[in-house]
Amino acid sequence: MPSPKKTRPYAHERAAPAHQGSGGGAAVRTAVVGRRVAHVDDGFFRELVWSMRNGVLAVTREGAVAVMNDEAYRIFALEPDPNDIGRHYTDVLRSHPDVVRVLSGAFELNHLPNRAELRLKATGKVIGYTLSLVRQESGTVTGATLFFKDLTRVEQLEERERLRDRLATLGEMAAAIAHELKNPLAGIEVMAGLLRRKIPDSPDAQSILTDIINEAKMANATVVEVLDYVRPVRLETERTSIADVLHDSVTMAESKARRGDVAVDLQVARDLVPIQGDRHQLCQVFTNLIINAFEALEGRGSLAIHVDQGLAEDDHGQHGDGTAPVPTLIVQIADDGPGVPADMADRIFNPFFTTKAQGSGLGLAIVRKIIDAHDGRIDVSSAPGRGTRFTVTLPVSGGHDWFQ
Repeated sequence: MPSPKKTRPYAHERAAPAHQGSGGGAAVRTAVVGRRVAHVDDGFFRELVWSMRNGVLAVTREGAVAVMNDEAYRIFALEPDPNDIGRHYTDVLRSHPDVVRVLSGAFELNHLPNRAELRLKATGKVIGYTLSLVRQESGTVTGATLFFKDLTRVEQLEERERLRDRLATLGEMAAAIAHELKNPLAGIEVMAGLLRRKIPDSPDAQSILTDIINEAKMANATVVEVLDYVRPVRLETERTSIADVLHDSVTMAESKARRGDVAVDLQVARDLVPIQGDRHQLCQVFTNLIINAFEALEGRGSLAIHVDQGLAEDDHGQHGDGTAPVPTLIVQIADDGPGVPADMADRIFNPFFTTKAQGSGLGLAIVRKIIDAHDGRIDVSSAPGRGTRFTVTLPVSGGHDWFQ
């Protein structure tokens, strides 16, 4: 039996009874294809609209909603309501004024938008849409139809590719500079050490030379980090327990940064499946994130690390070929520290961007690079005074397995 959602009436069916056959059977419509005319059961058109993978929203000339399918409700993050049919679209879409503006121009514009894009402010989703008029055979305009598709995932992938291109160019330049600096820095460190041995009786000189050696070591460590960043990531994948990785990461972070009185809450869902990943590099990822949290908390506050299973977000939760969505593990690392301003949150993954007095600005850039190599993604949400949350999504079996 068809679901209740798919039996919602069209606006004109509420206004007037549908044409009945002589036997009082199902309503029929006249479908015109070229010069052929066929009578089709009205349910066919209803099922056609509700089964479309695109959102469909049709309004009458007076502004009443005539059709709004399930995909439209999903994209707009609205609860399906049969009573929306017949209501004015400005009322139904009051939480989406940007869509209301698009529809309001349908009957005034000479050229309607075709394959345009719009970011919904209420949800942050990106839609691609086409707006067209509904005309009678006489040419009279009776309504307008908005066809649209959720392009959020496509937009994210395109932005990731643009970021990779920018980072690749920057990485090549950084690698060339790093190679030029590495040898002189090593020479400075060696010569300062030799000079320090020759003047052991001069405390002032010893102090200055010690500072020179320490600064040279710090500069050399930054150069090594740059070379690590620009070097292609080579994964040595194996079946890896994310719970073991996180336990090891907490231990490693505590050895590298002061934890103080920070309360760490590590919760891992039961029966988590192992992922196909590089254990060492995943430890590097989570150790870096935990160290950042410890440093932001400055010895007080709380850090929550939660792991759960999920499914890769995709169109309708399925791929275009109808296969099942990709299972993933979702790791959330959230602290209640000072947070990060919005303008900085957009840049924290950029190489050489840092808010620390002594930092290379490459830690999170390397984190993102390793996660990308695992076909995963990392997102950050933060606000001043509300803490910071990193969300790492890793596929249970990444695309890198196909070539092994």
